Amino acid sequence: MSEGVCVSRLRIEKERMNSNRVSSSSTCWFSSCSSSLLLVVSLILVSGVVFTLGPKSFTSSSWAWSSGLPSSSSSGITDIVDRPNSSGPKGGFVTKGRERHAGFHHIRQEHQEALTDDTFAFNFSFTPPLDKETIELKPPEENKGVPTYFMNVSDGPASPAPSPAPTPTSSTEERVYSKLEQLEAGLVKVRASIREAAQWGSELLDPEYVPRGPIYRNPRAFHRSYLEMEKQFKVYVYKEGELPLFHNGPCKSIYSMEGNFIHELEIDSQFRTQDPDKAHVYFLPFSVTLLVRFIYLRDSHDISPIKRVVVDYVNVVADKYPYWNRSLGADHFMLSCHDWGPETSTFIPNMQKNSIRALCNANTSEGFNPTKDVSFPEIHLKTGDTKGYIGGPSASHRPILAFFAGGLHGPIRPILLEHWKNKDADMQIYQNLPKTKSYYEMMKTSKYCLCPSGYEVASPRIVEAIYSGCVPVLISDHYVPPFSDVLNWKSFSVGVPVNRIPELKNILMSISSRQYIRLQRRGFIARRHFEVNSPPKRFDVFHMILHSIWLRRLNVHIHD
Repeated sequence: MSEGVCVSRLRIEKERMNSNRVSSSSTCWFSSCSSSLLLVVSLILVSGVVFTLGPKSFTSSSWAWSSGLPSSSSSGITDIVDRPNSSGPKGGFVTKGRERHAGFHHIRQEHQEALTDDTFAFNFSFTPPLDKETIELKPPEENKGVPTYFMNVSDGPASPAPSPAPTPTSSTEERVYSKLEQLEAGLVKVRASIREAAQWGSELLDPEYVPRGPIYRNPRAFHRSYLEMEKQFKVYVYKEGELPLFHNGPCKSIYSMEGNFIHELEIDSQFRTQDPDKAHVYFLPFSVTLLVRFIYLRDSHDISPIKRVVVDYVNVVADKYPYWNRSLGADHFMLSCHDWGPETSTFIPNMQKNSIRALCNANTSEGFNPTKDVSFPEIHLKTGDTKGYIGGPSASHRPILAFFAGGLHGPIRPILLEHWKNKDADMQIYQNLPKTKSYYEMMKTSKYCLCPSGYEVASPRIVEAIYSGCVPVLISDHYVPPFSDVLNWKSFSVGVPVNRIPELKNILMSISSRQYIRLQRRGFIARRHFEVNSPPKRFDVFHMILHSIWLRRLNVHIHD
């Protein structure tokens, strides 16, 4: 009513200015206009009440419960799209008719919902692994708040945020969410928490260790992710399979990390769950090393017996449990340090395509995919532990510039020995180390330890160098270094392309003493992430492998 009166008065004042008089007809018109406007306002108010009290509509998004995420206008919450469906299984393993509709979504890589970004966190191109443009990561403040920790960031418009769960009312039927939906809802919160830490988070308190410094791509995001893993991450180990091929592995060889991880996970009480419905991932506990030892006939070049064992095992768990067929293996992982690990995964197409493959041989030219696969270190534990291997003198007590000793395995080492064996006193390069010299003492008295790939890209020399305080020099193509989703390898190692081996001494001599000391000191900090402990300790190699698997699991959304 009052709005109608104010509008009429403005019109009257306008007429008065134009004619300097107000006629009686204007007064009558004003009364009629007021009545009409009163009727219109009443109708508007009634319509507003009906609209306010009427039934509400809810999003059809699968994320219908409260996720605790910020609004889409500020957070850049991403949409989720289907990963391309598999063309169907081969080898006869069970899929229960779900080949046509994969039960998982892959977080779209061009948005920041994905937590393992191939742009920032990995180098999976065919360029040298530690090339500056592909590995170096600026601190968050230099990137103006843009998250650079294993995330994809989209400059485009954000997609709608998941809607909160409807509150049960007389007009709303209460929905009961499955265990899987509740599990996935928890992961949505974790993604938001990590994203917030990557962009704006402050340093977290931790009584044992707080990640900080340039060895990490984003220390705050890593710390938040690690703490969330400790609180929530659950792994189910399939109980099927018998010794020695399953639930077992080597612990005193070049492939010792395979057995060490299997053993520690088997007896773990923090991350392992006995309830498969509570698990985020499912472990296929076969040892490729032991399959080769006990199943493969030496020099036969026939790997079909290994294939039958692996395919039969997946058949068994797919037939007995719903989890493999539900996700086509996307929430399952295998682990192998053997050279044949990648090939073993090809026996089952969905394992190679969808599953998380934790491999020492992280070779992108042979199908290693850093978005879903995990690179972990090859550690040669001759005695089963690291006693006597860890530690070394300071930079001033290392008179040797560079050291290498090893056989002519693969295409890279012959090039190295051809250019540098017995050519320069500063470059101690051996094919066979003299018996008068100690391999580990040579490492401890050298500034740089050369780590060329052999037949496979991984080398135990990388961790041996880190243990001894020697700066590792990675000479390899197509290699994704361990934990490179978290660690900035350029800050504590040197990468040299294979085609620059002739320039090796000049490259190392061009590094100033001050920069060398920085590299060595940062290596001391990074060392804790490569140490083998029994029982495992926080942030050690066992937990770092689990953390890498945890990150890959965050990149997929499994649904019933």
